[in-house]
Formats: sequence, C-alpha cells, structure tokens
Amino acid sequence: MNHTARRIGRSLALVLPVVLVLSGTLAVTRVSWTTTPVESSTLTASATDISAPAASRTPQDRLRDRLLTELKEKDPGIALTHLQQEVHERPSLAAHCVSIARSLGEAAVRAYGPSRAQSFSRPVCDTAYATGVAAHQS
Repeated sequence: MNHTARRIGRSLALVLPVVLVLSGTLAVTRVSWTTTPVESSTLTASATDISAPAASRTPQDRLRDRLLTELKEKDPGIALTHLQQEVHERPSLAAHCVSIARSLGEAAVRAYGPSRAQSFSRPVCDTAYATGVAAHQS
C-alpha cells in the first residue's frame, strides 16, 4: 500500500507541472490581445487628467488630504485645530477622527522631526496625534 501511494505521488509530481504549464499556455492563447473600443476609451479617459482627484473620494479622505496639505504649508497645530472644528461641525466625521489625527502625527514627524512634532500635540481625538508621532519615530 505504501508503495502504491509513493508511485501515485511521483506520477503527480511529474504530471502536475506539465498540466499547469499547458493550461496556463492555453489560457494565454485564448486572451484577446486586440484593443476593444471600451479599453481604449478607458485608457484615454484615465490619461486625460491624472492630477484630478477621484470623484468617489469619501469626505474623511478629502478632509485628511486637505489637513495634510495644511500641515505642510502651515503647521500641525493649525491642522489639528481645523480637524477639531470639522468634527464639531460634522459629527459624522468623529468616527474617522482618530485615523486622521494619527496620519497628521506621522506626517508631522516626517516634516518636523519627532520632538518638534510632539510639541504641536493637542487633545484632539484623545491621543491619536501623539500615537501617530510615537509610531513613526521608531
């Protein structure tokens, strides 16, 4: 019985790679390599304006991007103040406050270094900003 199992295993070890290669080759030969009108219009549409942000971005993603830009152009303290104001004005953003503040902390370390970034810390979203600063230091 052990001998039979070994023979089957050896046969599979030899046949299986051949079957996989052939099936992959057949799959590639069945792919239509010509460009269809849908594909070319997709390529054209995506190449027209690469710098334009996607229309389906969530409010929290747009806020994060805006605050990260503000952090770079001004300072993290101003970005944190605006984060706090946005969460106060739109409570639906409160669920995302921690991740946004953490992102701001990480970006502040990259822009200002760990000790200076920590000096901007505020009690926005508990300690998420400080957590972002600490996580990016190591």
